Amino acid sequence: MRVSASKVFVARLANTPVFNPDGDRVGRLRDVIVNYRSEHAPHVNGLLVEAAGSRRLVFVPMQLVTAIGSAQLIVEWDEVDTRTFEQRGEEVRVLADLLDRTVSLGEKKIRATIEDVAIEEDDAGEWSIGQLYLRLPRTSKFTFGKAPTRYADWDEIELDIEPGDEAQATQFLTAHSEMEPSDLADALLELPESRRLAVVEEMPDERLADVLEEMHEDDQLVIIEHFDQERAADVLDQMQPDDAADLIGRLDSAQSAALLELMEPEEAEDVRMLLEFEPNTAGGLMTTDPIIVSADTTIAEALVLIRRSEIAPALATAVFVTASPYEPPTGRYLGLVHFQRLLRYPPHERVGSILDNRVEPAHTSTRDIDVVRSLARYDLVALPVVDDDDRLVGVITVDDVLDHILPDDWRAKASADDGDDLGPVTAAITLPKHPNPTPVATEVRQRHGGTGRPPGGDRG
Repeated sequence: MRVSASKVFVARLANTPVFNPDGDRVGRLRDVIVNYRSEHAPHVNGLLVEAAGSRRLVFVPMQLVTAIGSAQLIVEWDEVDTRTFEQRGEEVRVLADLLDRTVSLGEKKIRATIEDVAIEEDDAGEWSIGQLYLRLPRTSKFTFGKAPTRYADWDEIELDIEPGDEAQATQFLTAHSEMEPSDLADALLELPESRRLAVVEEMPDERLADVLEEMHEDDQLVIIEHFDQERAADVLDQMQPDDAADLIGRLDSAQSAALLELMEPEEAEDVRMLLEFEPNTAGGLMTTDPIIVSADTTIAEALVLIRRSEIAPALATAVFVTASPYEPPTGRYLGLVHFQRLLRYPPHERVGSILDNRVEPAHTSTRDIDVVRSLARYDLVALPVVDDDDRLVGVITVDDVLDHILPDDWRAKASADDGDDLGPVTAAITLPKHPNPTPVATEVRQRHGGTGRPPGGDRG
């Protein structure tokens, strides 16, 4: 993100005009949205902008903010979801909720009032609350003159959260804010269902989508069916297309059709395509979000795409090269270039000149066991998938295959204390016994001497 300032005080930004890159005024800043974290200062999610020509408040993610200054802000307005902002329990408005709040400062618990909040950008482009500008109690008996002030870091203060149902959800989310999605999924599933649903109602769509992807589909259904259709569609928009397709495929046809209509057109199109394939085929296992480039793309440009924080680690292991267009289904598939190979050549080199053509792509109808063989044979983390016209339509990652191979109840059994309920080992994972192992798991074990250990390593 290109910004003109890497540290700004929020109160000074209040009512600042907001422009798009063409210089057109699109609104005015009304607030900054953050969420609490258990071990670090609050993370800045984005800006709250009052859209020009209306009183509608719109959320702008920080990734779409290209410049911050004292006189103006510039955002990629065409990419903003302009629906009215709805605040979740985990989200906090700096101007409305933090300023003028009383806090306890330091070991002596001195009472102080927050008068301004600085937000700062780190080297990774992430924004968080930096210093706080505090008003301290008067130290003199005289009433004239200003009370003393000082700057403080977030870890120097204690901020009480008010009791109540919403606050209980906020406290749970704050306490678990540093957790990986899979661990948060476990923590949620340990809650009584009524409290679990109360917590997920307060979670931002993107965070909830990451957590849902780590749950069994039966648990996903309970949560999705708890929401109204508009909220459910918003969450599905944030999920990986293959996970969203698996979940929608469990709903009845009327529910599925309604949710697909409410989803963003591009996301819904990907999900509809995935729903056409049988679940035990490459088409049913793949995701539609690989990094796709042209043969003329330079290595430097490819590395920039890999660096994006929203790219899943498994998808960042390679770039896939095709003819135009560069969205699935693409033009003709040409080959791939692994991350390590990109690092071995000069930045100005074209990726088309260093293609790895040894990897045979899977066809959408390829059986799941053949997909496993290909991943093992080529030591791959991601395998390209093409259609009848040799167009790239998606990729299958190792985590997609593991989700497919592992028994449905693996998470519950892995956390059990009974060590006797252990079954065959696959790679570094000890699988629990399962009365009906999948055909893929069975054949993998048979092919590797009954151990289930696939050959090969990781390309890193």
